[in-house]
Amino acid sequence: MNTNETPFALLASKRQSDRKYKDTPVEKEKILRCLETARLSPSACNSQPWHFVVVDDEKLVQDMAKNVVSVGMNSFAPQAKMWVAVVLEKMNFTATIGSVIKDKEYSLLDVGIAVNQFCLQAAELGLGTCIIGWFDEKKVKKLLQINSRKRVPVLISVGYPDSDTRPKVRKPLDKMSSWNKY
Repeated sequence: MNTNETPFALLASKRQSDRKYKDTPVEKEKILRCLETARLSPSACNSQPWHFVVVDDEKLVQDMAKNVVSVGMNSFAPQAKMWVAVVLEKMNFTATIGSVIKDKEYSLLDVGIAVNQFCLQAAELGLGTCIIGWFDEKKVKKLLQINSRKRVPVLISVGYPDSDTRPKVRKPLDKMSSWNKY
């Protein structure tokens, strides 16, 4: 790692999708800090179209894992010590109108920002996370008593990572960015 990197760049380098967790409970205080960081996330017209459902009950945690593992995907899920289900909430009127006029899914962008801030805070606190989109949404909603008309775009597994931080394999800057033209 470059020693001239900013603290934020170092944190972004540390954050990864962890798929192996220690058998160590996660402190509620740390999750509250992650939730507070997510709560402070920006959103279109300050709409804040999210609701984070923290799952720490041991039986529910295992039941969640059963709805995440399927067809060879997410076999690590039973190791997670906690789950966070992110529920997509309605945007406020201004954001809804803007989303329609500009044909952009502002609420999903907003949820993505809030989830990323949650995960970066978790990494700063020594926790590991994995953002998961492959799961049985209907069963998760039933399990967590979420209205069937609402959407749960992502789950976040949480625990203490049981593996080293992997080096980032990313496109070089000149392949993922440009200046003044495409």
